[in-house]
Amino acid sequence: MSAEKVISSWRKNEFKPVYLLHGEEDYFIDKIVHYAESNILSESEASFNLTVFYGKDAEWADVVNACSRYPVFSEKQIVIIKEAQQMKDLPKIESYILNPVNSTILIIAHKSKTIDKRTKFGNLLISKSETFLSNKVDDEKLGDWISSFVKSKSFLITPKAITMLEEHIGNDLSRIGNEIEKLSVNLNGKDKIDEDDVEKYIGISKEYNVFELLDAITKKDLSKCLTILNYFEGNPKAAPIQAAIPALYFLFSKAYSAFSLRDLSNDSLRAIAFGKQISQIKDIAKNYGREGVEKIILLMNDYNLKAIGVGSTGVSGNELLKEMILKIILG
Repeated sequence: MSAEKVISSWRKNEFKPVYLLHGEEDYFIDKIVHYAESNILSESEASFNLTVFYGKDAEWADVVNACSRYPVFSEKQIVIIKEAQQMKDLPKIESYILNPVNSTILIIAHKSKTIDKRTKFGNLLISKSETFLSNKVDDEKLGDWISSFVKSKSFLITPKAITMLEEHIGNDLSRIGNEIEKLSVNLNGKDKIDEDDVEKYIGISKEYNVFELLDAITKKDLSKCLTILNYFEGNPKAAPIQAAIPALYFLFSKAYSAFSLRDLSNDSLRAIAFGKQISQIKDIAKNYGREGVEKIILLMNDYNLKAIGVGSTGVSGNELLKEMILKIILG
């Protein structure tokens, strides 16, 4: 079941007594909870019939008491347990789960991880509730998710703009959503988000960013690397070393794994990579070789330690990044 399907059923006034929202992706859980708080009850109904608990501070008896009472001037009431993963006595509401009140909608928002269905309570909760499992969006599907999200806002977005968001923000759906919301209110009549919009309103350079730097490194293009690094010096927030090294490490570790494949054909590489990564891995293999990639991964580990202050000589992050990249390309 998707988040959209849960919300769609609520729009049709179709409700279950107990909902379990759990999983590693907080974004979809937050989306469902926000809709429940803001849209199921009218403002006047919510003042009497909306109760929100936070797991860390919630007492199980208070939750059960709230769920067991009847709504006031309304056909239903809503009880939400936010951050339910922090509620130590959550299993003690078992008796209520077995016999819920039909006029109560209990929403258990268990974020960042799944309920352990191997436990008695976990198995019971999953079997007795309408369950939504919130999974992370796979990296290779993130671009499609961004495109769909933008479309849901009645806009379009260019592939380049999608790539800029992916590379700059990473797999953080909440932040991507917030940035797209920011873009949508600044389009001034346009119906398509492009790279100029991303650069202007989010502050990601379409020419000088981590993605372009990665591409230049894979091609061993020293001139382009220096141009991008000079831009970073004047714009320190454009690509902090803490963001650049993980991106580089991710790509070079993929390339190292590629050497164990049958060959470096597109079909073989699709087992470990997707999209632009395939051509970048081929460039890395051609320009650095297996031994070179091994040395670069060790080099990145060394500079990652320096970036967090281990063995640091007081050199700035941008200087460390430049030093590391020169060593990568020049050997």
